[in-house]
Amino acid sequence: MSLNNIQLTAGAVQDLYKKSLVLSDKTPDAKVEKPSTTVPLNILGNNQQKILILVADDEALYLPDDQLNFLMGILAACKLTMQDVAILNTTKNAAISYTNLSITLQPSTVILFGVETSIISLPLQFPTYQIQAYNNQTYLSAPPLTLLQNDKAEKTKLWLCLKQLFSL
Repeated sequence: MSLNNIQLTAGAVQDLYKKSLVLSDKTPDAKVEKPSTTVPLNILGNNQQKILILVADDEALYLPDDQLNFLMGILAACKLTMQDVAILNTTKNAAISYTNLSITLQPSTVILFGVETSIISLPLQFPTYQIQAYNNQTYLSAPPLTLLQNDKAEKTKLWLCLKQLFSL
């Protein structure tokens, strides 16, 4: 008799797998709840178009007024409003990841202003001003809004990407 042909009785199998094989006709009384994998997020905007804008600012909850006004101008040029987007300050939201963002906000487009992809645990890196598809989402990385405000060449690069991204 070889090891490949060993036949065990039902009682022997039951003795071997006492804790791992369970045959039960009755259902459990209490439901086991899965732990939530999402973390509550502080966002500005209504996210109707599923466009997520990530920024990093240590001072303000979302953005300082001058940067917010500049961003509103960018949105207006793209024919978008605060109703269409969600602005999230990565420094004011603990333990965020692209999976949490995907589950909670379900963005189709993510624009990172001065935010490294590693901050949201995105498993890829790409250069600024390169539109990148990943996980049924479109990503665009750009410099911080403070740098864009005062640099016409950088604004032009961003505008070219936004035109392509939003089919303008």
